[in-house]
Amino acid sequence: MRRLLTLAFVLLVATMARGQEVYPARPITLVVPYPPGGVTDTLARLLAERMKKTIKQTIVVENVGGAGGGIGIGRVARAAPDGYTIAIGSSETHVLNAVSLALPYDVVADFAPIVQLPAYPFLIVTPNSVPATTLKELVAWIKANTAKVTQGTVGYGNTQHMCGILMQQALGVTWQLVPYRGGTPAMQDLLSGQFNLMCTASGSFLPLVRAKQIRAYAITTATRAASAPEIPTVDEAGLPGLHLAVWNALWAPKGTPRPVVDELNAAAAEAMADPVFKQRMIDLALEMPPADELTPEALGALQKAGIEKWWPLMKAAGIKPQ
Repeated sequence: MRRLLTLAFVLLVATMARGQEVYPARPITLVVPYPPGGVTDTLARLLAERMKKTIKQTIVVENVGGAGGGIGIGRVARAAPDGYTIAIGSSETHVLNAVSLALPYDVVADFAPIVQLPAYPFLIVTPNSVPATTLKELVAWIKANTAKVTQGTVGYGNTQHMCGILMQQALGVTWQLVPYRGGTPAMQDLLSGQFNLMCTASGSFLPLVRAKQIRAYAITTATRAASAPEIPTVDEAGLPGLHLAVWNALWAPKGTPRPVVDELNAAAAEAMADPVFKQRMIDLALEMPPADELTPEALGALQKAGIEKWWPLMKAAGIKPQ
């Protein structure tokens, strides 16, 4: 009997110890809701590699693409709220998609914000065949040729699409927006002059600008980008206030314990303070978030502000779930 009681006590202690194990006790899965190779995927892998030094645990990056990011983000929404399955999302997956896609989850209610990550601004670019060398000249050319102007966008109801709509509102004229299914075919058609204009993420197109294969007129930020200080802002170039950027962020399923969220937040913040990581962000044309806006609450406020800004604009533009 004494041996049985001793064995039972040992098992009880072991069970309690397992229940109180320090997080993280096993590898974490970081879901990237896009295919491998893009800017978001690269950011996720660099972040995971640096975060593991802090949390002393492997972070496995898993690409779950499809539906504009909705499939991967949906998987995280349904995951156990234990910190072992998290997502890298963005202002597109956690703000715009709620209007442009029929989602099986709530972008606010089903997630716990962790931390804001580097963002990518947009460049206003054209093929070299467009006869304009400054943004003011481009605006004048568009107004004079509205009926034949075409603007390429990658996707529907996303930031590129909204950039086109906001530009039309700012200029007081409309032109044709041509949606593409991916960045590669859009880039090829831009290079060959199949359309006249594009508002696109700076990272993948900046090398083409520097190689003088396309022309960049402005960057859609209030201040010049560290990755391209030679390119003027929209405020400087002639379209003041046309500020657009896709911010990235880490999210956990709703109900994830706050100590777990704080652990992930601290590891990500430490990664972003690393000079090597910062330089890699500049290389990717990504802009670091403000150092005083790295709390989960700051990310929640950023999402709320995005919803208040974009949802009415998108609905007024006739964008509906697809």
